[in-house]
Amino acid sequence: MVVVYETERLMIRPWTHSESDLDRIFDTYSRWEVARWLGSVPKAIESRDQVPAVVDRWAARSDEDGRFGVWAVEVRETGVPAGTVLLVPLPDSEGTGSGEVEVGWHFHPDSWGHGYATEAARGAIGKGFADGLSEIYAVVRPDNQPSLAVCRRLGMTPLGLTDRWYDADLEAFRIDRPARS
Repeated sequence: MVVVYETERLMIRPWTHSESDLDRIFDTYSRWEVARWLGSVPKAIESRDQVPAVVDRWAARSDEDGRFGVWAVEVRETGVPAGTVLLVPLPDSEGTGSGEVEVGWHFHPDSWGHGYATEAARGAIGKGFADGLSEIYAVVRPDNQPSLAVCRRLGMTPLGLTDRWYDADLEAFRIDRPARS
């Protein structure tokens, strides 16, 4: 199994077409309480048959050297994916980007409140800085209080409301690579 990075409690790895991964993705992203925060027009996955294409789409956002990707967050103790963490270039309204990179997270409701999002995102940020990034952004729907709290726990600087990415009004945050001493 390919491991992208690890934290104290979590193993971050690519999502696969295994039955257990596909079932967990469907169980997570078919829920409105998760899907409502995602995309310019939020929409839950309606059929398990859609899930393999989702895995393929996420794999396409991963680069060959493992610098960027949309990855499963597996709880080491149970082996169950708690959710998804991503570190990917941000697209602008034309679908291209200006070099900004986003950290993001989506978790199954049974994994909320355990600190997994903060831990996985902190690891992704560390990985991004180790891979040479100088800054990393997060974008969050303004009323998504739990994700806004994750940004604060990560020490991200609030930049205010923007519609620059994903054709939606989002709260933007940035964290800069710490200066080396």
